[in-house]
Amino acid sequence: MSSGTRAAAQRPANRLEAAGSLETVFAPVRSHTAFEEAVDRLGTAIRLGLLPPGIRLPPERDLCEKLGIARSTLRQALVALGQSGHLRALRGRGGGTFVADPLPPAAPPSPAVLSAWRDISDRRSALEIGVAVLAAQRSDPAAVDPLDDLVWALDALLDDFPAYRQADVRLHVGLAEATGSPRLVSAMTEAQGEMTGLISLIAHPPEVLASSNAQHRVVLHAVRAGQEMRAARAMAEHVQGTEHILAGLLPQA
Repeated sequence: MSSGTRAAAQRPANRLEAAGSLETVFAPVRSHTAFEEAVDRLGTAIRLGLLPPGIRLPPERDLCEKLGIARSTLRQALVALGQSGHLRALRGRGGGTFVADPLPPAAPPSPAVLSAWRDISDRRSALEIGVAVLAAQRSDPAAVDPLDDLVWALDALLDDFPAYRQADVRLHVGLAEATGSPRLVSAMTEAQGEMTGLISLIAHPPEVLASSNAQHRVVLHAVRAGQEMRAARAMAEHVQGTEHILAGLLPQA
């Protein structure tokens, strides 16, 4: 164990009291996006300094109770934040889960990007949900087969984000193609380009990508079955999950 790691392990848990009010951070999350929202809450608290470098997180049992989530969901979020370099797990006496010290370096986005990312996400949300509904109404089930193939391919790309992102874009543009509307295909291509610019600013933990791809499966199942409202709900949860990840991991300017 390095001297910096030993120092982090020795820092008392009661430093949480010096970090300010954490009631909002540890308030219950919604069930449909519990994993992404937990990443959002903890990542935002780290980014804002409410959970400062070196602090030890409360025990998992306490976090699960405060956030209202299962331990498996919490551990998934902790793994994702560990993969992104925001948390470190230490074993043995004095161990636990600590905020990384130092935090991972990241090139800060411009103020223009930070001021626009929620507008970009809102536009994408309206477009994606509408596309999911129309695809469920109009698409031939056979047209969904190539999209299912992409979902399987994405499972093999969790450790190769550039390749994952390319296949992810093809999947969403393919849903727009399933509506039969060239204008929606064009709009989806533009929206995905904007999202790629945002997503490139954050870490890409494999746990997050796996969760996102599981949501893809739910969307495609609803589209194949012609279930419009289910497709809309599934897509809404998918894009909201992305927004939570952005909110939690997007660097400060």
